Amino acid sequence: MTTPVRRTLVPVNDELMDVELQVVPDCPNEAPAADLLRSALSLAGLTSQRFVVTVIADDQEAFRLGFAGSPTILINGSDPFVGSEQSSGLTCRLYRRPDGHTSSLPDLWDLRDALTSAARDDAPAGQAHDG
Repeated sequence: MTTPVRRTLVPVNDELMDVELQVVPDCPNEAPAADLLRSALSLAGLTSQRFVVTVIADDQEAFRLGFAGSPTILINGSDPFVGSEQSSGLTCRLYRRPDGHTSSLPDLWDLRDALTSAARDDAPAGQAHDG
């Protein structure tokens, strides 16, 4: 079984939650997804929150993890964009946008809202972030 490769992209500093970007090898959307995630974290007031990138290298790992396609963003192990039409596998992923179109990336504001909600749920009393 292949072990996922982890690469830290944002400095560790006062981390509130577990944020992971899952991609397939050589995913053309890895850099845009990482940029989008950084922007959403910033908009949520979570500039010191780190995330890791995990490369899902084979179908066996993809199915074991329930990987919904590349790129997938997990917050505390949950996919805020999971849909009933999403299947597991080593594939590209499409996201439904607020305007009804599909995109290879989630909507920035939807991602910001998911991060803000998770940060509020995980923050100790009196330390919730206002996004």
